[in-house]
Amino acid sequence: MCLAIPAKIVEIKDGMGTIDMDGTQREVSLLLLNDAQIGDYVIVHAGFAIHKIDEAEAMESLKVLREMASVMDDEPLE
Repeated sequence: MCLAIPAKIVEIKDGMGTIDMDGTQREVSLLLLNDAQIGDYVIVHAGFAIHKIDEAEAMESLKVLREMASVMDDEPLE
């Protein structure tokens, strides 16, 4: 199973983009997206940005993921 986490494009150079995922940056290929721009939110799989999403959707997804992580942190280990 794969978890899709929205990431913001912060830099573009030669078909590659630097993305920011909640403070963590990495380089991904933008070859599968025709019109990727700095500031766009994307879903990344296997090192490729595969889908653009709007900022509101990205923020809602990140909110839900943070809430889930918080619940997991509160659960006792068995």
